[in-house]
Amino acid sequence: MKKKLSLLLSACLCLSLAACGQSAGQSSSQPAGSQQAGSSQQGGSSEQGELKKITLCLDWTPNTNHTGFYVAQALGYYEENGLEVEIVQPPEDGATALCAAGQCEFAITVQDSLASAFSRPDPLPVTAVAALLQHNTSGIIAVAGEGMDHPAGLEGHNYATWNSPIELAMMEYVIAQDGGDFANVELIPNSITDEAGAIEARQADSIWVYYGWGCVNAELREIPFDFFYFKDYAPELDYYTPVIIANNDFLAQEPDTAKSLLEATKRGYEYAIENPEEAAQMLIDGDTTGSLKGSEELVMASQKWMCDQYKAEVEQWGYIDPARWDGFYQWLSDNGLCEIPIEAGVGFSNDYLS
Repeated sequence: MKKKLSLLLSACLCLSLAACGQSAGQSSSQPAGSQQAGSSQQGGSSEQGELKKITLCLDWTPNTNHTGFYVAQALGYYEENGLEVEIVQPPEDGATALCAAGQCEFAITVQDSLASAFSRPDPLPVTAVAALLQHNTSGIIAVAGEGMDHPAGLEGHNYATWNSPIELAMMEYVIAQDGGDFANVELIPNSITDEAGAIEARQADSIWVYYGWGCVNAELREIPFDFFYFKDYAPELDYYTPVIIANNDFLAQEPDTAKSLLEATKRGYEYAIENPEEAAQMLIDGDTTGSLKGSEELVMASQKWMCDQYKAEVEQWGYIDPARWDGFYQWLSDNGLCEIPIEAGVGFSNDYLS
């Protein structure tokens, strides 16, 4: 699981780079080819008693980012809203491409990888309709007690890198924000599959990780570590990861079905906030990939940590702050990582949230 999550982050960072040399896409309030979102009436079927079939494609194997979907499925929330939801794994070319092609109505991805979808002459016809987490929970895990609990402290130490231009630009930026010089950090190849174990064995001094899995794993194993979030030193990097996207034609044709899906999903995540152990077990039981087998203790610990992340300080589950959404894409443009800027308001909508 940890290896897969590391590979996923690398892929997302590389995908964002593909935005270079391309142009911007749709507005936030009205996706391509769509009409304004319909009324707030719920209901996913055209005939009473008939369930509307919906396909949701994950971004990777099931993990605690996805718990609310499995809760909503296990507790019958989707069925109550007239929906039959199938949760599937992504193809090799990613969930976003599948959703854009209309092969699934909804998919999971991250805002940084969506840059390549929107910053092009023919923007992919998808819209982010909800945030699964309110903040970017990634940062740097490091060997404990050597001053690497803040970005400038990485000077004189090594960092395990995927050598992605956006990854390296983010590292250089946060270190500079903290008064340091990235040129004084030694870069080593990142082939690490167990971040906590790598820090303990000193395979690397510092590694990019998501707190809810990598750091919780270290805590569970009582491995000392230092850590800092990117967002604490650069608010521009507090982007949304992950998000739910939807196919624009589907949103235009069936806005009430989209609202029904998100309303039931919201109930699933709010249940997980209040009942983390029960929700974690539903995730484990609902995982048909077998990827969580043997990691049940970590899933439980991660789920307890995640409870405060799904909504954080906002009242409305799934809400996307326009200023933060736009701020990250502006940062990409300002740093030469996106040749043609993504216009403000492009690629997301809060219209489908209940």
